[in-house]
Formats: sequence, structure tokens, C-alpha cells
Amino acid sequence: MTDQPETPLLDQVREPADLRKLAPGQLRQLADELRAETIAAVGVTGGHLGSGLGVVELTTAIHYVFNTPEDRLVWDVGHQCYPHKILTGRRDRIRTLRQGGGLSGFTKRSESEYDPFGAAHSSTSISAALGFAVANKLAGTPGKGIAVIGDGAMSAGMAYEAMNNAEQAGNRLIVILNDNDMSIAPPVGGLSAYLARLVSSREFLGLRDVLKKLARKLPRPLHHAAKKTDEFARGMAMGGTLFEELGFYYVGPIDGHNLDQLIPVLENVRDAAEGPCLVHVVTVKGKGYGPAEAAADKYHGVQKFNVVTGEQDKAPAGPPSYTNVFAKALMAEAARDEKILAITAAMPSGTGLDKFQQAFPDRCFDVGIAEQHAVTFAAGLAAQGMRPFTTIYSTFLQRAYDQVVHDVAIQNLPVRFAIDRAGLVGADGSTHAGSFDVTYLATLPNFVVMAAADEVELVHMIHTAACHDSGPIAVRYPRGNGIGLALPETPERLEIGKGRIVREGKKVAILSLGTRLAEALKAADALDARGLSTTVADLRFAKPLDEALIRKLLTTHEVAVTVEEGAIGGLGAHVLTLASDEGLTDAGLKIRTMRLPDVFQDQDKPEKQYDEARLNAPHIVETVLAALRHNSAGVEEAGVRA
Repeated sequence: MTDQPETPLLDQVREPADLRKLAPGQLRQLADELRAETIAAVGVTGGHLGSGLGVVELTTAIHYVFNTPEDRLVWDVGHQCYPHKILTGRRDRIRTLRQGGGLSGFTKRSESEYDPFGAAHSSTSISAALGFAVANKLAGTPGKGIAVIGDGAMSAGMAYEAMNNAEQAGNRLIVILNDNDMSIAPPVGGLSAYLARLVSSREFLGLRDVLKKLARKLPRPLHHAAKKTDEFARGMAMGGTLFEELGFYYVGPIDGHNLDQLIPVLENVRDAAEGPCLVHVVTVKGKGYGPAEAAADKYHGVQKFNVVTGEQDKAPAGPPSYTNVFAKALMAEAARDEKILAITAAMPSGTGLDKFQQAFPDRCFDVGIAEQHAVTFAAGLAAQGMRPFTTIYSTFLQRAYDQVVHDVAIQNLPVRFAIDRAGLVGADGSTHAGSFDVTYLATLPNFVVMAAADEVELVHMIHTAACHDSGPIAVRYPRGNGIGLALPETPERLEIGKGRIVREGKKVAILSLGTRLAEALKAADALDARGLSTTVADLRFAKPLDEALIRKLLTTHEVAVTVEEGAIGGLGAHVLTLASDEGLTDAGLKIRTMRLPDVFQDQDKPEKQYDEARLNAPHIVETVLAALRHNSAGVEEAGVRA
């Protein structure tokens, strides 16, 4: 008779309440199954793997010890939330991660009550958890705020701003510092684990409280000395002096993969009568999966992969990405000009600056997750005569908007902004979409704002920015590959504010900004086939506008359509303002603007996102025909619905 295999514990856990029914001795098995399920799911979908594998035990322990969702758990950034999603009722959908209509790759309030706060940008968790904690305290309702934040996210000032106000939450706030790079603490050993458990215990905290009260009755010099001795002793043993100064009771470091250490410490912290606590856990990114642990990036972000071998699916061969084109162009500029510098905010590989850093190590600066500092640092460099390129994803540049306005634009400093991931970004969804940069930059005096239509234009625009010393200048370009054009050996310096005619026509004018130019040209083919002679212009600049070109197009064509991959308030708004100011619409000219819809679009393949946004060639044709009031039958004959 053969033994029947035991039912996997993970199959018994639909939600954290089920998890809390397990015996402590079963948690190791559950964590192993959770890790295997995470690996299997991401092998199918791709996504952020290494960070999730690093918090499998921590995720298990938090949901076991705390009463989620009443206790509000906030994951910083959200890269590590896949195991959390599996344990909170979403296992049956985990293989839809980052797919159209599927689960988000980040935490999302509309997705589950166990996601009390949406995240995807870094260093927001402590502020949010503090908000939950204080709200519950004021309302007299149970529930703690728990923030899990990585050591990398602690490089952002916002985390410390939140910690500086944390005393208001009392013991309702718990911050778990997930240190997966050994950047703060020495290696974890048995002694530090024992000390962490001891100093988080109710007995220790009770004794400490008694001694503190006793010390207050001592003469003032002795009271002060006793307080400093306590802080110094625990700071020497465990490295917590900084957090103590911010009002936190520090516990750790402890092994974030040892459930026998995690569970009692978290239980002690949960029941503590002290004020806010910080628990310092040390983890290994990619833990438990050999290929991830061996990889330099610990499989931070991966394509679909073979779970057995770890081999990732290779993207089909094609043109270089815009990011790589930018990196190559900037290195060429730096070779010509020793004043060219590059700045990134914790994204050297994502922005292509890892290549620049290898070539020019003394002229590349990774400032960490500190976009505000990156911008003002660049402003200081520019004020001293350097030519800095501040290279940041569009969505992350939003974090530094005050610095862009106050420190760069008002002072008219020649900071160059290389804005990667402009437009829609596919699987990362609305939190990472670069939808707003034209709107928020082109409204600023002194700014020059360019958008590359293809990889050749990007090379020209990088050179143009490098040569532009009279004020701030930005160039935006999308995620993904170019269209396969041969790159110029010698870049061209573009005349500021001058667009170009790509195709001549007489009846319809399409005014394009950015990489929708290819779709505009397809639309022009379809319109010409209908007998509607079409001009296509690549405006190149959202600011300053090529007013002479726009004026000519508006006054010599029956209908004009602007097309851009950005939100309302961008190119279309500026063209309409020009037309209104100069009375160009008085003669009955029809102007239509095409832009991203006024919604936050969920994740999907980029081509589907642009189809949903109605910014592809058929939609341009439809917009032109509707403006010309063609009858619906004629529209249907072309296969386009009016």
C-alpha cells in the first residue's frame, strides 16, 4: 500500500484567516509551496520575481501574526507583492499578472480589500501606513498600520519625513525594513536574533518602562545619562540609533527567512505598548531559486522563463530600443564634450546609463530614489557651467515637479531632461505610463520640449539638447524598439521650435508629435486612397511651437488633426490656443485633437493600449472623416466606423 500524497497546505489557504488556522510548525512547508507557486506563475507571465521571492517568509509571517485586512498592510513600491496576492484570495488569477484584464503587477485598491493602498512608486508606504494608524487611533477602532519598505526605498527623503511624524500614531504603526542588500546591517547571526527577540518582548519593554519612570525621579544629570546609556547600548548592539532618534523603537536585525525568529518578534511587536516600532529584517533577493540568486539583478524583472532552467524567453530580434539609442547618442556627445554629465535616480540599467557609467565613471551619478535631489543637483551643475542630462522615466519625473519649476525653469538653467518611457508602457500599467510630461513641462516658461518620432530623430534631439545652453530642454521617447532606421553617424542640430513636413497634401493636415508619426502616415495612405489629399507634419517641438508652419497648415487645409501620445493639455491644447488667439478658426476651419483619453488605462500590450486610446491609423481616419461630415455609409465602406 502506497502513502497518499498530502494535500498541499497552500490549497487550504484561500485567505489569511485560513493561514492563521495552521500550526506554527506548518508554516515552513507553506512558505516553500508559496515560493514554488510564485516562481511557476511568473514563469508564465513574466514580471518582478526576485523581490517577491525575498519576502515569501516575511509575507507568510505578517499575515499569520497580524489581523489583515483590519490591520492595514502597505507594501512599498509593490514589486514584491505577488506572494501577498496569492495568500489573499487571488491565487486563481495569479497567472494573469500584468496581462490585459488581469491582476495588476502592483498593489491596487480596486483589486482587493487586502490592498488598502495602491503603490508602484517608491517610498510612500510609511506615510500611508501612518495615515491608517492615526485614523484608527482617532476613531477609536482597532487596526494597525504596517509598512514594508526596502532599504533602497529608504534613500528617498519622503520615508524620513513620514518617520519624523510617526510618534502621533503611538503603537499602532509598525515599519518593517526589508534589507536585502546588506546596506545597513552587518551579517545576521544567532546573537543578534536573540537580542531582537529579547528587546521586543513584553517583559523587556515592561522592565524598560519601569526603569524609565524610575530614571525620571533621579537628578536630571543622572536621568539624562541613563537614557543615553540605554540608547547607546542598543544602538551598538543592533544599529538602531538613527531610528531611535526619529522616535521609533528599533528591533533587529533578524533573519527574514527564519520563521522561528520572525513569528515571535512580530508577535511581540504586535502586542507592544511602546510607540511606533521598526523591525529590521535581512533577506536575500531571489531567495530559494538558484537562477535568481546567481543573477546579477536577482531576476528583479524577467520575461517569461523556463522554471526548470531559469532561461528567459528572448525577445525577437529587431531594431535597438529607444533607451539603447539614447545611451549610444549620449556617449557620443560625452566623447565630444567633457562637460556632458549624466544623472539617474536609481535606474541606471533602465535608462541605459549603465553603459554611460562604464564609459565615463566620473561623469555619471546615481543619486538613488531621490528624483527631487536629482533635478536640483543638475540645476547646481548647470549653474556652474556643466551640461547635465537628467535621465528619468516620465512617470518618476512627476515626483520632482516643484524642483523642475522652482530650481530649473524660474532660473532658466540649461538642465537637459531625457524622459524615458514616454507614452503608454504596456504591462506596468497606469502607474508607470508617461502620460503627462508634455502637459506639465510645456506649460512652463523658458522650457523647450521635444518628442522624437523615431530613433533618428532621437539622435538629433540628444545632440540638439547637448548644444542648447540658453535654458532647460527636454526630449521624450517611448519604451520599446525603434522602427529600424539606420542611425546617423553625424547628428544634426535642430533649429529650436521648427517642425518638418513629412508628406505634402492639400485637403487634410495631420500634425503629429512623437512616435504616432508612423500611424499618421498610415492614415494618410488611407485618406489619399479616398481622394483626400493629406499633409503629414512632424512638429518635433511641443514648445516652442512652429507657429509659422502651424499657421500655414491651418489656413491651407480644410481639416487639421493633432495627434500625440499624451494627456489633454499638451500639443493639441497649445495648437488650439494659437488658432484661437489668431482667429484662424473664424473661416470655418475644422480642428480636431487626438490624445490619450482622460482615464488611467490598465495594463495590456502597448498596441492594444493605443487601440483602446483610439490613437492608431484607423482612428485618425475616422476623426478626419467625421470632421468632414462624410456620411456613415461612406465611412463603413472603408472599414472604419464613424
